[in-house]
Amino acid sequence: MGHDQGDFPNVDHLRGRTEDALQLCGVSLRPPGDSSDGVLTVRTPITGEVLAEIAQATTQDADDVLTAAAEAFADWRVVPAPERGAVVRRFGEILREHKAGLAQLVTLEAGKIESEALGEVQEMIDVCDFAVGLSRQLYGLTMASERPGHRLMETWHPLGVTAVITAFNFPVAVWAWNTAIALVCGNPVVWKPSEQTPLTALACDALLKKAFAETRTDSRLHSVLPGGREIGEFLTNDDRVALVSATGSVRMGREVAPRVAARFGKTLLELGGNNGAIIAPTADLDLAVRGIVFAAAGTAGQRCTTLRRLIVHDSIADEVTQRIAKAYSTLRIGDPFSSGVLVGPLIGEHAYESMLAALRAAQQCGGEVLHGGERYYEDDAPAAFYVSPALVRMPEQAPIVHEETFAPILYVMTYHDFADAISLHNAVPQGLASAIFTNDVREAELFLSAAGSDCGIANVNIGTSGAEIGGAFGGEKVTGGGRESGSDAWKAYMRRATNTINYSRDLPLAQGVEFG
Repeated sequence: MGHDQGDFPNVDHLRGRTEDALQLCGVSLRPPGDSSDGVLTVRTPITGEVLAEIAQATTQDADDVLTAAAEAFADWRVVPAPERGAVVRRFGEILREHKAGLAQLVTLEAGKIESEALGEVQEMIDVCDFAVGLSRQLYGLTMASERPGHRLMETWHPLGVTAVITAFNFPVAVWAWNTAIALVCGNPVVWKPSEQTPLTALACDALLKKAFAETRTDSRLHSVLPGGREIGEFLTNDDRVALVSATGSVRMGREVAPRVAARFGKTLLELGGNNGAIIAPTADLDLAVRGIVFAAAGTAGQRCTTLRRLIVHDSIADEVTQRIAKAYSTLRIGDPFSSGVLVGPLIGEHAYESMLAALRAAQQCGGEVLHGGERYYEDDAPAAFYVSPALVRMPEQAPIVHEETFAPILYVMTYHDFADAISLHNAVPQGLASAIFTNDVREAELFLSAAGSDCGIANVNIGTSGAEIGGAFGGEKVTGGGRESGSDAWKAYMRRATNTINYSRDLPLAQGVEFG
């Protein structure tokens, strides 16, 4: 196993980097005063120590923000979409100027290695570009009317205030997916970030407000509410929120969805993953192993699209597991700011305890840990949690395989008949991302067909993670059914109206009805 042998950074050094990055983004961090109703303590997973303390938003803050957003919506909804796109274009330019500083904050708060943090900010830039183009393509339809002298069409209109609730693992990209498109569609955005990553949220808000100021746009169109569960509940329950876009656990989704549905609001849910990949006998194993290792170990296994289940043909299972174990042994684990490190820390102790519990459950079900699962750097950073990615050979139907553990554990199972592989793949309740490695065109096409993968994302000869912004992102089953980012995901942020225009002097009724 490769490790980062350098000394871990001093927390004062990390605090200094945090303050510098925040200042570059236009944020001057002030400690909460004695009168503050609550404090959010921000820790870095790099050392587990405190980076900062900030004031926590209250439900009164949330109420004030929603009032302001609803007022701003009345004017923003009638601004031509290309003009709204111009604001997002300026935001994308500002992100380009501040890419390095914002990426530093992502590493400091979420623990991502520098390359992945920079990639996440690039994803923000990419979705801004997409949204700008979208601002001139919010197309409706014209349909043939059965009545002479009539035109039948549909139009799309801004929906209303959009609440965005995000998770720690993608602290800025998922917000940008929602915000760039929601703004272009004519909606204000209120953001409740993860309690673990509020500093990146403050930085994003400051950069967006800079774009607003330069384009003379109402600053009330975006607000950020750093806080805990009560803020999320307030936004979920408030009738002024037209759409709740929430990313998180299945448990969270089960609470959010019925509350919003009870008031006839809309939801866009991105929940659990537990993603699988099939490796067929014809697969290019060099390609497959590279794709598998990044998908399973990247971001220390803390992506919603992380590969967690590998279903390998029994004729090549031993070779595949040996290759993956060998690749795992070369991964450098450590300080995500250090050059050459590929696996940073888990977000915190809870994630580490969940990983240990899952490994114990796997072994109790007859699983064999082939590689990894150890903790490192307890002496250097006792409050941080660095682990080696685990590779576990499992019986096919072990219950733990059906659960998502947000840590780098890859369960390996075998199959003989391709139909069994598909069945095994689809047996879990989650349905986000999936992949197959094969050079058999029939297997590839079957995997992508209605009889194949039941996931929202299905890939061939590429891993489960690393989605591009041009495709709609989301999954089925308990993953929630939502779609964000590309394709026609913009429709979730708008309301549709069907219009009939009578340009004749008669009034015929549809379906030949006579009423005279």
